[in-house]
Amino acid sequence: MEYIFLIAGFILLIKGADLFVDGASAVAKKLRVPSVIIGLTIVAFGTSAPEAAVSITAAIEGNNGIAVGNIVGSNLFNLLVVVGISAILGSVPVEKDMLYRDYPFSIIAAIVLFVMSFDTKLGNSNEMVLSRGDGFILLVFFVIFMYTTIGSALKSRKSTEPQVEQKEEKSVLTCIFLTVIGIAGIIIGGDLTVNSASEIAKTFGMSDTLIGLTIVAVGTSLPELVTSIVATKKGENDLALGNVVGSNLFNIFFILGSSAAIHSITLSINVIYDMVMLIAINLIVFIFVFKSKKVNRPLGFFMVAAYTAYMIYAIIR
Repeated sequence: MEYIFLIAGFILLIKGADLFVDGASAVAKKLRVPSVIIGLTIVAFGTSAPEAAVSITAAIEGNNGIAVGNIVGSNLFNLLVVVGISAILGSVPVEKDMLYRDYPFSIIAAIVLFVMSFDTKLGNSNEMVLSRGDGFILLVFFVIFMYTTIGSALKSRKSTEPQVEQKEEKSVLTCIFLTVIGIAGIIIGGDLTVNSASEIAKTFGMSDTLIGLTIVAVGTSLPELVTSIVATKKGENDLALGNVVGSNLFNIFFILGSSAAIHSITLSINVIYDMVMLIAINLIVFIFVFKSKKVNRPLGFFMVAAYTAYMIYAIIR
């Protein structure tokens, strides 16, 4: 049955992503909003549902040490593997707003998280923690990000002429319905895939720690991976890149902010090393993208190779 659930999970993921991308891009056109904005918001929030479920549930139960590791690991996977594979399938052009506003904001998010990890004053503790005060600050950053993104969407809407609808085009409600059905398929498919793959891995003698580092870490990012690949294949490159950057920002500012606001999170030294890795990779990729204004195929191969090296290091560690 686990193998059947695994296959069913992949089918739901792929078909869900297909409907989700079609619905989201159609909504963007109907509302006269750039696809990258939809990617940064609706698509990013939807595909981050597994990370939200894991981290916020852990915080509520008091087992919130996993929250930061889950988010940092997911962000590394999103940046290196999701964007990397999308670039291997076809170079991903980077728009001006993404290059000068959204991507730098994601770098700032990683740096803010790293700095807050050493801030013990708000939490009145000598340990490395994300205090409840830090959590509320991260949520304020999330509000700022949403305000600037929505402002950009409204500005773009005003400057875009409304398109004359063809009779065969789907209505806005139909497009929204497709988007909702798509994200439901992605979430359920991702959950089935992670759970069944974990059970199968146990039968081969893999430890829970190794399963967590590999299958669960990758599994919670499957929605971003499948959605971005499908978007790239459909020519919606802005949706693919916006999905990753928006998801990474959502992960740090909203999910970790909410988790820390619920309960202070004590951090291990290994998570700090992972944060340094996240900042370094963000800066390296940004330098290459800034020069070429796109994520090309060679950079894509480098990103996937870098993640493979990181996984080997994490497993040995």
